[in-house]
Amino acid sequence: MKILVINSGSSSLKYQLIDTTEGPLAKGIIEKIGSEDAVFTLEVGKKHFREVMPIGNHNRAVEIALTFLLDQSYGIITCLNEIEAIGHRVVHGGESFRRAVLIDDLVLAKIDEYSLLAPLHNPANVAGIRACAKVMPNVPQVAVFDTAFHQSLPPKAYLYGLPYDYYEKYKIRRYGFHGTSHQYVSQKAAEFLQQPLETLKIISCHLGNGASIAAINSGRVVDTSMGFTPLEGLMMGTRSGSFDPAVVLYLMKHEHLTAPEMDYILNKKSGLLGVSGISNDFRDIEEAIKTGDQRAILAKDMYVHIVRKTIGSYAAVLNGLDVLIFTAGLGENGITVRAEICAEMDYLGIAIDLDKNNCRAQLADISASKATVKTLIIPTDEEAAIAKETEKLVQATK
Repeated sequence: MKILVINSGSSSLKYQLIDTTEGPLAKGIIEKIGSEDAVFTLEVGKKHFREVMPIGNHNRAVEIALTFLLDQSYGIITCLNEIEAIGHRVVHGGESFRRAVLIDDLVLAKIDEYSLLAPLHNPANVAGIRACAKVMPNVPQVAVFDTAFHQSLPPKAYLYGLPYDYYEKYKIRRYGFHGTSHQYVSQKAAEFLQQPLETLKIISCHLGNGASIAAINSGRVVDTSMGFTPLEGLMMGTRSGSFDPAVVLYLMKHEHLTAPEMDYILNKKSGLLGVSGISNDFRDIEEAIKTGDQRAILAKDMYVHIVRKTIGSYAAVLNGLDVLIFTAGLGENGITVRAEICAEMDYLGIAIDLDKNNCRAQLADISASKATVKTLIIPTDEEAAIAKETEKLVQATK
């Protein structure tokens, strides 16, 4: 089955055409939607295409992406009828969606309703869904939610120590994100180790510009680091992560900051960028560390500390650990960071072989021979996971 996977942002649209038997056929991204100099890119095998053009809205972005997929010079598809389904990444499904669903008017309305909880993401997801429905009205569409995998969280893990009325009134609670990635890599770990997922206690570390950790017991999430929004938890590329909330009140008072200004600082000016003063990209920070830059060293040390602390706390929640997974950009490529995170964690049974760890972006067991916990690098593939969920749902309706 050929499935078009869409990840729609406020001014961008990532797309990938996947044959569920053969694998990815083409992928690309359209950036700066709504401008005269939007950037369109397409990758087909080793062929790369890039063009700057006016793209006024998401409808037009979808039309252009399909035009290029149909271009005979690339030989991807010959007609739109070859696309049998569309799978959408949707960031927030609240408490309504515990799994992927076929999209109808009621589902779309509920996704739109959750824009209150994810104002930067869900409106863009809705725009992508509507754009595809306009261009391909008879093709089934499926929503795959970042939050769905975390709906197994028990109340003791998802509630905050706030008056309970706020949960009842506003649904303020921990939702968790990166769920599609955590689910994908945990399943891959079970396959790789040739053990039933239901027998494993797993800690999955999704370490990218956005980062989160999930504690997974028998295939179900029992704790996760991101919360009501993706701001909570680990220090990230530009996000602060968790800290004393009274700091927000203090800064707003003494710096005379508005709520939007404070939000911008926490989400866009903090994290690795804010501490290092250099970059949100770990590659830049590692280059600065080589020159002895003390703030770059501090940013790296803080990052390693909070990841290690979270792994330790989740091992306590799980009452043991069988598998530690590193995934996403830094998790898959950060040789030095992985080594530092795993150092001095032998009390948990975690120990890595530094030679095995000397690899990037490939499925690998980097455990030392003395380790009782398997430490794995597993490249995430959220698009493949979305395609799989989409195919399963569409096939079930035939």
